[in-house]
Amino acid sequence: MTYLEILKQYWGYDHFRGVQEEIIDSIGSGHDTLGLMPTGGGKSITFQVPAMAKDGLCLVVSPLIALMKDQVRILRQKGIKAIAVYSGMSHNEILVALENCIFGNYKFLYISPERLASDIFRIKMRHMHISMITVDESHCISQWGYDFRPAYLKIAEIRALLPNVPVLALTATATPKVVNDIQQKLAFREGSRVCQMSFARDNLAYVVRKTENKPKELLHVLNKVEGTAIVYAHSRKRTQEVAQFLNDNNISASFFHAGLNNEEKDIRQKAWITDKTRVIVATNAFGMGIDKPDVRLVIHFDIPDSPEAYYQEAGRAGRDGQKAYAVLLYAEGDKQTLLRRITDTYPDPDYIRKVYEDVNYYLQMAMGDGLGCTREIDLAKFCYIYKHFPTRAESALHILTQAGYLEYTEEQDNVSRLMFTIKREELYRLQEFDEGTDKLIRTIFRSYTGLFTEYVYIDEGVLSIRTGLGQNFIYQVLKTLSHRRIVSYIPRRRTPYIIYTRERQETTNIVLTPEIYDKRKDNFSQRIQAMIEYATSSTKCRNSMLLHYFGERSFHPCGKCDICCGSNAKTQSAESLMAVRQTLLARLKNGPISMGALPVEWSDVVSLLIKENELKLTDGLLSVS
Repeated sequence: MTYLEILKQYWGYDHFRGVQEEIIDSIGSGHDTLGLMPTGGGKSITFQVPAMAKDGLCLVVSPLIALMKDQVRILRQKGIKAIAVYSGMSHNEILVALENCIFGNYKFLYISPERLASDIFRIKMRHMHISMITVDESHCISQWGYDFRPAYLKIAEIRALLPNVPVLALTATATPKVVNDIQQKLAFREGSRVCQMSFARDNLAYVVRKTENKPKELLHVLNKVEGTAIVYAHSRKRTQEVAQFLNDNNISASFFHAGLNNEEKDIRQKAWITDKTRVIVATNAFGMGIDKPDVRLVIHFDIPDSPEAYYQEAGRAGRDGQKAYAVLLYAEGDKQTLLRRITDTYPDPDYIRKVYEDVNYYLQMAMGDGLGCTREIDLAKFCYIYKHFPTRAESALHILTQAGYLEYTEEQDNVSRLMFTIKREELYRLQEFDEGTDKLIRTIFRSYTGLFTEYVYIDEGVLSIRTGLGQNFIYQVLKTLSHRRIVSYIPRRRTPYIIYTRERQETTNIVLTPEIYDKRKDNFSQRIQAMIEYATSSTKCRNSMLLHYFGERSFHPCGKCDICCGSNAKTQSAESLMAVRQTLLARLKNGPISMGALPVEWSDVVSLLIKENELKLTDGLLSVS
């Protein structure tokens, strides 16, 4: 089958868009490829289509458990065999999944980067027929990226074990420095290619609203712009407060964050996607992999930490190509809030060592022990006992993760899993089940498939409704069946956990290298400053500022943002601006020109080109940078 035939059969589309086809042709021809596609560009198509055209298994490295689960679910709905392996799964569960990839004719194995280093994965991988490797959110491999994940560095080791397997790296946000670093860290081979879409979103108007009354301004914007909206807030508590405020003011809204169980997430998400709820107020846990093209408005109630995060979240508006708005609400106090995030995100190294020591005491981990151990941690209880602020303690755990001393996993696993460990005929021979247990087993078989070959996600709440049995009763029955080795039952996790990636160390031996701490802190500070400049500027085109940040030159104002449409905006057309630019650059080829020798009406173009670092002004003389 051709790529277009695969696209039509499984995804229902008649043609590719953007650089999808360019990326697919590149990776399909065996070239290491880096694809830069803005949010909503259809990244998943670029590896799923060529993988379906190849014999063997596509290995997909992804840092987001929720997104992995969602993509596996969607692929299975299309009749494509896919499975995921990630932190928090039991040894037996991982073993079954990997065996299925060897013998079960699976097309996609999604795996978290932390699992790449495990012995069990590397042993099993040698028996898999892997056709290509996809690295999603590939900016995570770069220490200059805004979401560096040390475990991503293990991908190069996997490449060494699979020297002839091409790699497709994908990201929505990367500066030129990060683009180069991704290729280096992934050991791209000769003949590799970079396929990039423009970061410009012509249908998206960027707006900053400066206000000391954000709730009032939020209402004003929502009443002015019709259609579905996302409101991003920084904390779970804030999402609930803002959603309640909107409902109190006759705007239908619900909140969404990682602390909700899967059933509640699905209910809220479906209500929003089907337009029963107009506004979803969410943390950044919302949006990945959610396909709703007609979002007319994305509002940031709180300012993000970086232009990368802002661009990615704002880009969820207007994926249908129609006019949409990305609005940032900014108050004077936001600047200090952002600056505080620097010390909250990168606390003092001695404080980080103190958190490490306190965690070891809390988990009762002896000196020299711990390697490979997994322990649940109640962060609120831990902070209460040892007098830590949760935000800084959590940041310390992230830095310790990056430094390789432990692995802190925040993402709660809100899904239970079940697999029958005896054969179907053996189960039928068992006659001693009571009425409730028999009813539950029959309902499970009617509700789920594949229970004898792999772990299947189950929902005790749904089973309770279908059987009329209490959830606690269902839990106890499944635990009993598990003890009797009839099933393997893994209940949902409700707390984060820590995996010791090495034995417990003396705090004096905890080393935070410049690459892990100092340079990362400097990069984070620069991103904070870039967001402050974006929010506070009253002269620079918002679109041009974002494009410049991502290394893309913009030679004229967008004509849509609040700066371009404000009282100081000029009415020159893009064509006239480009004409002035070309004339000016042609004259400058003969040497510097005095500003006084230029027509007054050229001043706006000159100012813009200086801001874009294309021209420079020295002692009244204008020259090419």
